[in-house]
Amino acid sequence: MRVAIVGYGVEGKSAAKYWRARGADITICDQNATLETDGFRAQLGDGYLQDLDRFNLIVRTAGMNPEIILRSNPNVGPKMTTLMNEFLRVCPTKNVIGITGTKGKGTTTTLVTRMLKAAGKEVFWGGNIGVPPFDFLRDLTPESWVILELSSFQLYDVRHSPHIGVCLMVVPEHLNWHRDMGDYLQAKAQLFKHQTRRDIAIYFADNELSHQIASQSPGKKIPYFASPGAYVQDGFITIDDQQICHVDEVKLLGEFNWQNACAAVTAVWQVIKDTNAIKAVLTTFSGLPHRLELIREVGGVGYYDDSFGTTPETAIAAIEAFKRPKVLILGGSDKGVSFKGLAHAIASDETVRHVVLIGETASAIEEALRAEGFENFSLGGAAMRVIVKAAQAQASKGDVVLLSPGCASFGLFKNYKDRGEQFKLAVGAL
Repeated sequence: MRVAIVGYGVEGKSAAKYWRARGADITICDQNATLETDGFRAQLGDGYLQDLDRFNLIVRTAGMNPEIILRSNPNVGPKMTTLMNEFLRVCPTKNVIGITGTKGKGTTTTLVTRMLKAAGKEVFWGGNIGVPPFDFLRDLTPESWVILELSSFQLYDVRHSPHIGVCLMVVPEHLNWHRDMGDYLQAKAQLFKHQTRRDIAIYFADNELSHQIASQSPGKKIPYFASPGAYVQDGFITIDDQQICHVDEVKLLGEFNWQNACAAVTAVWQVIKDTNAIKAVLTTFSGLPHRLELIREVGGVGYYDDSFGTTPETAIAAIEAFKRPKVLILGGSDKGVSFKGLAHAIASDETVRHVVLIGETASAIEEALRAEGFENFSLGGAAMRVIVKAAQAQASKGDVVLLSPGCASFGLFKNYKDRGEQFKLAVGAL
């Protein structure tokens, strides 16, 4: 069998290793003309997508929209697959939990993984977080649990669904990749479409789009942040009339993380009802890097890295997580979303002292802020050390400087991790 691996990053390398072990004739197709392909036959540079119809199977990297392949090869749609689609097809255990949504996927995936491990289960996690799932495929048994964080890119054309699917809050995102919002929602819905009546679809009760996506499952639907899933009542995270812990005990910062906690509890509750294991995780796990991560205090000012916050909605949630006066760092590359709601939230929040604007969206955010009557902003420059200095100049003792850009990082930075690491270095140098 002749297999084309389109895109030779982490996923592509894992895919090539998997299909080579099954005797396939592998060709690496990648736009990078100088790419090292580990001895595989290669089709690189400008013509990397030519004549793909000669292959029996085309494995696209998740970040590449299949429409790009189809423009040059309009008849290869039935031959295309992804690493995730193949994993869900051959996974030897039915104990798979898939988690999607716009934001909160990594945190919720981590909570579910830790809770099941604390309860004594054998757990593997991967997908959009951790490692490619084929890296642990050979270690799986029918009793293993697999937890997958799944992006819209990974779900776009999957034809298999996990036993338990979880859809978190959904808002407009990646509209520079998807044709429109409908295309984005349809990709998320693939997580549930191929479930059976024996499967479970969990959704965020307060988000109509989450409900709409999960409703495409033929399985049992369970809301969270409302009964019968986990919800907050009298200050306690509660499920089946059992109080897990008080929200003040939850180690994760911000009320929006109560939603992630309830999503995780609801998913885990379908597997085990071990309140001690669940509570132990909620009261000790403080979060993933670049998610409201305290870097250090300098002169009585707290510097927080929320570089993972790449939508206006996540920036709003980060702003609401702090009651202290705030200096915000906002902006980045344009994904085609509106900043009207973010500007309104800033103008309505008396604790927002100043906004430092960066990146190509700076002018669009400035326009939205002016429309709301908010004028306390300035341009931060193109280097992180300059941006941090600009924020420091606006902050006073007792304030928070919050990097929660509400935008993707491309242009000034390689990705959100690079942006966050540069922020840490700049804060460390203050």
